[in-house]
Amino acid sequence: MDIQRIRSLRGPNRWSRHTSVEAVVSLPPEQCNLQRMPGFESRLRSRLPALGHLQPRSHEDHLSLAHAIEAVALTLQSQAGCHVGFGHTELTSEAGTYHVVVQYAEEAVGRRAFDAAADLVRAALADAPYDSAAAIAELHDIDEDERLGPSTGSIVDAGLARGIPFRRLTRGSLVQFGWGVKQRRIQAAEVDQTSAVAESIAQNKDLTKALLRAAGVPVPFGRPVVDATDAWAAALEIGLPVVVKPQDGNQGKGVTVNITEQANLQRAFASASQYGTVMVEKYLPGQDFRLLVVGDKLVAASRRDPPMVIGDGEHTVAQLVAIVNQDPRRGVGHGTALTRLRLDDIAEARLALQGLNPESVPAQGQRVILRNNANLSTGGSATDVTDDVHPEVAAQAVAAAQMIGLDICGVDVVCESVQVPLEKQSGGVVEVNAAPGLRMHLSPSFGKGRNVGQAIVNHLYPHGDDGRIPVVAITGTNGKTTTTRLVSHLLASDGRCVGMTNTDGVYVDGRQIDSGDCSGPKSARNVLMHPEVEAAVLETARGGILREGLGFDRCDVAVVTNIGEGDHLGMNYIHTAEQVASVKSVIVQNVAPTGYAVLNAADPLCAAMASQTPGQIIYFAADRQQPVLAAHRARGFRSVWVDGDAIVAAQGAWRERVLLRDIPITRGGSIGFQVENVMAAIAAAWGVGLSWASIRSGLASFMADADNAPGRFNVMDYRGATVIADYGHNPDAIRALVQAVAAIPARRRSVVISGAGDRRDEDLRGQTAILGHAFDDVILYQDACQRGRADGEVLALLREGLVGATRTTRIEEVRGEFLAIDRALAQLQSGDLCLVLVDRVEESLAYLAKCAAEANAAQAQDAAQAQRQRVA
Repeated sequence: MDIQRIRSLRGPNRWSRHTSVEAVVSLPPEQCNLQRMPGFESRLRSRLPALGHLQPRSHEDHLSLAHAIEAVALTLQSQAGCHVGFGHTELTSEAGTYHVVVQYAEEAVGRRAFDAAADLVRAALADAPYDSAAAIAELHDIDEDERLGPSTGSIVDAGLARGIPFRRLTRGSLVQFGWGVKQRRIQAAEVDQTSAVAESIAQNKDLTKALLRAAGVPVPFGRPVVDATDAWAAALEIGLPVVVKPQDGNQGKGVTVNITEQANLQRAFASASQYGTVMVEKYLPGQDFRLLVVGDKLVAASRRDPPMVIGDGEHTVAQLVAIVNQDPRRGVGHGTALTRLRLDDIAEARLALQGLNPESVPAQGQRVILRNNANLSTGGSATDVTDDVHPEVAAQAVAAAQMIGLDICGVDVVCESVQVPLEKQSGGVVEVNAAPGLRMHLSPSFGKGRNVGQAIVNHLYPHGDDGRIPVVAITGTNGKTTTTRLVSHLLASDGRCVGMTNTDGVYVDGRQIDSGDCSGPKSARNVLMHPEVEAAVLETARGGILREGLGFDRCDVAVVTNIGEGDHLGMNYIHTAEQVASVKSVIVQNVAPTGYAVLNAADPLCAAMASQTPGQIIYFAADRQQPVLAAHRARGFRSVWVDGDAIVAAQGAWRERVLLRDIPITRGGSIGFQVENVMAAIAAAWGVGLSWASIRSGLASFMADADNAPGRFNVMDYRGATVIADYGHNPDAIRALVQAVAAIPARRRSVVISGAGDRRDEDLRGQTAILGHAFDDVILYQDACQRGRADGEVLALLREGLVGATRTTRIEEVRGEFLAIDRALAQLQSGDLCLVLVDRVEESLAYLAKCAAEANAAQAQDAAQAQRQRVA
């Protein structure tokens, strides 16, 4: 068994919408059928008893060892407490080699589970021991470290329930909701609009009380102190009993309450001083309540009880603590509903005040308090009292939050009951907390849980706002980059700040912010994270889908231009156009239910994707009588086609015509593949609701030059000859180019071409086979990067394709792209045409432009000189 590759699919992918680990597993023949491996399954189950019986799925004849890895990886995660269920194993085109896909909730857990599954399967093969309990415990610990805590998790879950996309920005609790200009960020229960000034005020207990007192909110009297002597003096001034706590603190750290003696106060001062300046304030009798304010509303309230055990007359305090800690809701940190009780120095000091120690046996029913404060983080418990809060108490909690300036705020109140106004019971607000914990409200120890995450999301996004911007995803074999650029231009013509990714780079509002092939998910995520972007147009190449899945959860419009031969066939176990289509259809499968899939009706593989989309369909085709398009149009659905000198968009009886002469990129309709690109772009713009005035304006202003569409049929003049630069690099693209240049008159035609070494031999031969029937001169060049091919191998394959050429009379070979361009330009005469199939697009276009400018300037100078001589 050999695991060749493991990938993390972080977005919707060819297998499912689930985040998953995908591995390529190679097996020898004897491991490809479990039925021929007697005893293996029983050995496997003996090492992992929770594993169910392995059964072939309906489309499978038998199971392999790869299927066993899938099942074990899922079972290990489930046993560790992860909510996963999707798995898939599929034989590739190579015998004994499988794709194994296993869902994960947290990537680190999924990858470790896969490794552990492989180890367990190997142990079962060798009949060696394996500690599955230790593996499950390790996965559980990783999950505890990686997954969101309950506060952040509740907010994320509430966002997902409203369809709001999110992205974790760190391994911690920093999360972005929404895309582009609609993004908002949270960190636990703190949002991006929380004022740093307000947070600083909340941390200063003395300043907080002064402000609350000014707002008419009842607070206990107190003051900061400098040492234990000053603390006792303050206590006497205020009146015993008192509370000692850090002036800047949280989570109940260093807080001691109900102090009546100087010795206890000195110990309390020592504890609080570890966290900074110490405050002494009046102890308010009553119970401890936490009121959660979001915006201008009280959304939840809990009574907090200090950590305690109840005596049974048999067990010691230490034993009672251990019994309580067996509650599965109790854990370490903030990942569980409750925190484990601790018998530390603070607890032992509190026990001493009750005449007890850890080995004491409390009487039946005796309440043994382990801490003075009631924070959940120190082991306290919570009881929901939201429905009991008096309106005046709720109003004072909101006033406290607003006086400090916090939009999400935990207001700590001490009083006998929240059913009575505070002034009538000597109650008061003792603290105001930024970034309050939500555990006590989500999963109280007693009473009803409150969906406070929903309240926070509703505060971030008003009803009906899902935090999304229009997203157009574009894929296909040919034309996808031009279509991407054109759709982006149309949206920009409508006044929107557009984020665009393609094979040339990443652009925001027309400004390039990254370069290179940026058609993958990472670049898509970067665009969606940009705070200025109002609409995103994302070229989505097959490589990125295979490598990581999509960079978004869904799109408003998915465009598939075509599926052709030579689209990186032979790579990643993709050998047929049908397999390419299955990968590219991922964007169609993830269209929003209210969105559109824009499909080429004339391409059977594209048209067949219609059944896979949750959205609606817009078909396009040059021939209005194309059967798929005609049937779709007859049913009154959106369609785009060519009618004479115009492109027509129709829905039912409604029609919109755009004359081809008003679309420069098509050169009056003479360039067929550009007409198809324009139809796809029109359909996409229509799908996102762009006005027809903006569509027309954008089409008229988009030029196929090196700035708007580099390497996409860029036409230049060179001393009266026509030079066309294009990035066409597969047989379908070459055919389209040949058809396009055939419409341009020329005396003699030449072409400059190389080939990518990672293409199949037949694809390389196929390109020059087509060119050999359309061009007089062919200049072959070898680029610096041969992508694994031997020196001269690509040139030999290209030359083989020219065998049998009916038009080509001269073939040259050159080492280097610029040298090949120089050779071609040197042979041009006025009236000739040269097609340069560029490899290094940006550099080659700049070089061609420089050569053309110099040559044309020299020609103009010669013409001027000749004119002067004639005049003379």
